[in-house]
Amino acid sequence: MDSKIRSLVKKLTLEEKVSLCSGSDFWHTKEIERLQIPSVMVSDGPSGLRKQDPRSGIREVNNSIESVCFPAAVNLAASFDTDLVRTVGEAIGDECQAENVAAILAPGCNIKRSPLCGRNFEYYSEDPYLSGKTAAAYIKGVQSKGVGTSLKHFCANNQEFRRNSYDSRMDERTLREIYLKGFEIAVKESSPWTVMCAYNMVNGIQMSENKRLLTDILRKEWGFEGIVVSDWGAVRDRVKGIAAGLDLEMPGSGGTYDRLVIEAVRNKELAEEDLDACVERILDFVFKAAMNHDEGATWDKGKHHSLVRDIAGECMVLLKNENRVLPIKGSDYILLVGGFAKNPRYQGGGSSHIRSGNIDSLLIGYQWNSKLIYEEGFSALDDKYDKARFERAVAAARDVDKVIVFAGLPESYESEGYDRKHMDLPQVQNDLIDAIAAINRNVIVVLENGSPVTMPWADKVEGILETYLSGEGVGVATALALSGKVNPSGRLPETIPLRLEDNPSYLNFAGDSSVIDYREGIFVGYRYYSRKKMPVRFPFGHGLSYSTFSYGMMTTDADKMLDNETLEVTVDVINESDVPGKEVVQLYVEADIPNTRIRRAVRELKGFCKVFLDAHERKAVSFILDKSAFAYYDEELSDWYVEPGDYRIEICRNADEVIMYKTVTVTPKKPKKPVYDENSVYKDIMEDSRAARIAKPFYEKHLGSTEVFGEHPEDSLADMTIRSVVNLGFGDFSYEEMSELINRLNGRKED
Repeated sequence: MDSKIRSLVKKLTLEEKVSLCSGSDFWHTKEIERLQIPSVMVSDGPSGLRKQDPRSGIREVNNSIESVCFPAAVNLAASFDTDLVRTVGEAIGDECQAENVAAILAPGCNIKRSPLCGRNFEYYSEDPYLSGKTAAAYIKGVQSKGVGTSLKHFCANNQEFRRNSYDSRMDERTLREIYLKGFEIAVKESSPWTVMCAYNMVNGIQMSENKRLLTDILRKEWGFEGIVVSDWGAVRDRVKGIAAGLDLEMPGSGGTYDRLVIEAVRNKELAEEDLDACVERILDFVFKAAMNHDEGATWDKGKHHSLVRDIAGECMVLLKNENRVLPIKGSDYILLVGGFAKNPRYQGGGSSHIRSGNIDSLLIGYQWNSKLIYEEGFSALDDKYDKARFERAVAAARDVDKVIVFAGLPESYESEGYDRKHMDLPQVQNDLIDAIAAINRNVIVVLENGSPVTMPWADKVEGILETYLSGEGVGVATALALSGKVNPSGRLPETIPLRLEDNPSYLNFAGDSSVIDYREGIFVGYRYYSRKKMPVRFPFGHGLSYSTFSYGMMTTDADKMLDNETLEVTVDVINESDVPGKEVVQLYVEADIPNTRIRRAVRELKGFCKVFLDAHERKAVSFILDKSAFAYYDEELSDWYVEPGDYRIEICRNADEVIMYKTVTVTPKKPKKPVYDENSVYKDIMEDSRAARIAKPFYEKHLGSTEVFGEHPEDSLADMTIRSVVNLGFGDFSYEEMSELINRLNGRKED
């Protein structure tokens, strides 16, 4: 910490120090004029800058200035392209600089545990590796412009129902591997200026008071040096929050909590050093923001609008393309159907909602095509059935070459503040798609939605293009993708199940309880479906192209390694077609250890790279894997550990389709030392040669009788605990002898 800031803290009165730990209003930190401590502004994101109009009143927080709406977070993850995500961050950073915003409240890095979470469009993925890498790229882009970010919502904030009070309950391994890992990657790789703590509790402790997560893990383990800011209204006990490492309470509560904090310091209930540490970090943030502000910064709205179109095209996922129904040919006579073609759904609702002034509809995007007719069929705003417009659309479908149905979720279906009740599109949309598919075989469905939907018509249509929420350039971007002027290259950042009931969290998501048990553990998304060998509509990582890609030689620079070493993996990618395009090379790791007792996913994403290939071009793509690619979180060790054995390094098209693999043997530099106690079982002890040598005489002496265990004592003993020997030893094996045996097994007493 800067010595000047420490010196400044000493000049502050107790009252001034406490006042700095909360906002002056909804968006600003407090100013202390006598010491030249400025006030700085933060503002919502992540799909663009949602800055409150300065002409608005203090309570008119939703009256924002006009800015550019970029594709939603789910789109950015679907790009599988960290360079592109960084470009988005840079553009948003430019807007923040020009509007004198010190930090944007983004990105959201929470895991998509269920398709029903109302805020899923604002989060990246069901996979922590993809989430963390995407978030890190966004943060690097924004902060390269001298503007801060706020990585949110830390942590295990995976639903909107009772989001201010629910308690996320899970084991430590699940917390570390799934719900913390994305945050860990982002913090270590991009150093965000701020991290936003979530509303919810985790394992019974309010996040705004969770010292273990906010200080012990976030700061001490991961090295985070910025400020922790509360989600807006997430503070319950400000005194406990400061002690836990929560620096800035937002928004300002008008001094409601200041008196309590002052009293706690004076009564020695709160260490003033803890308060000083918060103030130092806040001042560091404030002065860094002030120092990095560029008074002459400007941004180009038209340029950013064009950028949105380009980015949106990179994020669209071609889910199905039977008989090469896409791209649309110039000679095709086309019917466009659906209210979304005229009134596109291009962004999510809630605090991320951007006030855009220039939205491309699909009809604008297709204005160059004279062989096109349009029938609304259904509204984009609701789920009402209108017989006349329904029948007009069906009738028009009889006389055209191809029908493109623009379907999706009305804005009221998904938003911050509430969760979805089901995964279905409005029934009128499903019915119309069915009716049209019954009379015209060349049907393409374009989806505009923030999270997965069921597709009961998927086998009846020839093409499906998932556009998610593509930002204000959606219409032109979609037209370019459908016409082949842009080659789709997105991949699914989440699994699309056949039905909601297949989701691993189905029985334990939301409901009426304030305690949410994460009973599926680490088996979230594709980790669950692949382990269960359960069919899905479309797997994680799936996405097609107008190009045809194949893979050549795959090599690794070693076939054996210690876990403190790195492994380089190289694979050749070939574009077999005449169409230039981008392929997403996906690398997964699978533990191939037959006798493992660790519950693991079949495979886990540990690397990805999007690469452009011209027609018939060949390129080599390389990955560097380290310990994190092989490790699981061991609760006994309270640390990451690599189980010794073979691991398959797999190049995949998606989480279900392996193209090729190589096997590498990985050995931990520090082998795990078994820890034995009274509940250790005979089989485990016998698999450790040293322990077996010590324990076997005890078992033979006290439980060797076939009268107790029959003719096959080894089988009967397999799952017996040491404690059971005392219970069944007829007094021959005392508690003291058991303690001595355990000490010897653990090396605490000489053999």
